[in-house]
Amino acid sequence: MLSKPARWWRAAAAVAAGGLPCLAFPAPALWWFAYVALVPWMLLLRSAPTGRRAALEGWLGGAGFILAVHHWLLPSLHVFLLPLAALLGLLWIPWALLVRELLGGDGAGGRAGAALVLVPAAWLLSELARSWQGLGGPWGLLGASQWQVPPVLRLASVGGVWLVSLLVAAVNCAVVLLVVAPAARVPAVAGLTGCAVLTGVVWLWVPRPEVSGGLRVAVVQPGLVADGPDSADRRFAAGERLTQGLAGQHPDLVVWGESSVGADLTARPDLARRLAALSAEVGAPLLVNVDARRLPAAETGTAGGTDGTGGTGAPGIYKSAVLVGPGGPTGARYDKMRLVPFGEYIPARALLGWATSVGKAAGEDRVPGDSPVVMDLPGRPDVRLGPLVCFESAFPDMSRHLAREGAGLLIAQSATSSFQHSWAPAQHASLAALRAAESGRPMVHATLTGISAVYGPSGERLGSALPTSASTAALYEVPLARGTTLYVRFGDWPVGAALAVLAVYCAAAGVRSFRAGTPAPEPTAPRARTARG
Repeated sequence: MLSKPARWWRAAAAVAAGGLPCLAFPAPALWWFAYVALVPWMLLLRSAPTGRRAALEGWLGGAGFILAVHHWLLPSLHVFLLPLAALLGLLWIPWALLVRELLGGDGAGGRAGAALVLVPAAWLLSELARSWQGLGGPWGLLGASQWQVPPVLRLASVGGVWLVSLLVAAVNCAVVLLVVAPAARVPAVAGLTGCAVLTGVVWLWVPRPEVSGGLRVAVVQPGLVADGPDSADRRFAAGERLTQGLAGQHPDLVVWGESSVGADLTARPDLARRLAALSAEVGAPLLVNVDARRLPAAETGTAGGTDGTGGTGAPGIYKSAVLVGPGGPTGARYDKMRLVPFGEYIPARALLGWATSVGKAAGEDRVPGDSPVVMDLPGRPDVRLGPLVCFESAFPDMSRHLAREGAGLLIAQSATSSFQHSWAPAQHASLAALRAAESGRPMVHATLTGISAVYGPSGERLGSALPTSASTAALYEVPLARGTTLYVRFGDWPVGAALAVLAVYCAAAGVRSFRAGTPAPEPTAPRARTARG
């Protein structure tokens, strides 16, 4: 039985240990630390005196992880971040129980080998559960900390970020066994060797994307614009001025960031004309992002919104990627499908609407789009564009779907100005490297205020990123690629494998429990003989 001071000490240690992995993500970006970041937390869990205590410390550590990785949300969510972290922390309880069960003791027998498989699988289960959009989406996945490590990015092309998370968690598990279980050093070393061999084999034998041609893409980052009633017009003017500076540089495409146009282009035909004139001046189409209330079709006079400016869907505010050429909007438009909880809509607003009074939560819900869109690039029949908006770049399935539908260039239009001096811009920009590596397609991450970055089809950074202090337009030579990665072909198979091994373990544990709880059969007495028998 733990004393009261010991209970409090362990609780505080669990929160702190759970927060340690945040140092592996940008901005600290200590990618190597990810391979030991879970060790203190796991050492604490394996020493828990009871399963109930392990569950508590798993929950507290999970809450600490969420708070540390998402601390930059405090300006928007304020105190609401605490109950959100407490809710999501519950997802680590199954992992914590497995850590205590399989890593406790001396690791003798087959438990060490089982731990090297089941503990990473349980970690992946927690990541999968919290990747649901309503719980915040797949931000801060353990594998995402490896966005700048080329051999690990190659692993992502095989099994996505999920395979990378499994590998990182397995290395942490093996380190714990090496530290505390001398009897398990052989399986621990075998596990570390297996991870290294897998990475090496993938690096040497999995084909790299086959480069085929290129594209000159310009990213326009206007920088910070002071808030005010005319801030949208001033931001538009800044983007316009920077785009004009691209004249004579012969880009194939110019990309503006999220919310770069603050009015429906049907309601503001003057803005549509200015964008068309810009396209003609630089000799390339513009992919802009309209964040505005869309006019109904009856008011626009359009049938189905075929001009790409509005007129479709339910009334309300949309965030839309719109392609504009010299003749105006081309008709290619993508409406953001996965909205940011609290930032762009309030889940269960009738119950949680009070969040708007304590932070910068959405005063009105945005309207989500209903399907992804792949756009043809005017003047380049060999290139199709796959647009995403803001935190949609965190979802591996969305970029994979666009690649399967023929997108040759992935584009994420983003705005993180609300978190300008936090870790958020760097974290967000890093996600594009993973999506590029997974899909084998280059990706452009264009923002209003930085960090903007461009990555090649293997996830390698192209040129220099545009920092949060920059107000500029930059031109990038982007290599295009052919072929299909294993991840695009087979999808989230590491998730299926993890769920399968956990299901087998649970079924085996259930059988053992049933057998242990079934009383032994009573011995039967021999039949009594009768005069006839």
